[in-house]
Amino acid sequence: MITLSLLHPHQAIPVKSWTFENESTIRIGRSTDNHVVLYSAVVSRHHLEIRQQGDTWTIVNLGSNGTYVNDKPVSQMTVVDGTIVRLARSGPQIKIQIDAEPPKIVAPDPQVLPKLLQASTPTLNDELTEDLTLSNTDILPSPAEEDDH
Repeated sequence: MITLSLLHPHQAIPVKSWTFENESTIRIGRSTDNHVVLYSAVVSRHHLEIRQQGDTWTIVNLGSNGTYVNDKPVSQMTVVDGTIVRLARSGPQIKIQIDAEPPKIVAPDPQVLPKLLQASTPTLNDELTEDLTLSNTDILPSPAEEDDH
């Protein structure tokens, strides 16, 4: 049995968990055909595979933004119970528990969970939209006023 836990971004507590008993390969990514789907701008459609060979579990990076363990990029690595992987440099963290009981989920602040399950970082479109949105206090000069300057 293997349990994967999505960790809170500021605390090392699980906010969501997935337990697998009979899977030899577990896929993680943005695409809905993965076992674990994470809606984050930095997570690739097919970002990571966790493969079992006998009693050993191995992570294999498939994502273009990389997979990190202890802030070091890894392409393939044997994992032990308690390994924490980060998808991309600023993406979500997943704790891997091998042959362990599923962790107790702590209910996160209702405003935090949707943000965790969506983008970890703003997308380019979000940044552009934010920069181009005018508020009621933004007043553009009329063309006649611009000519006076």
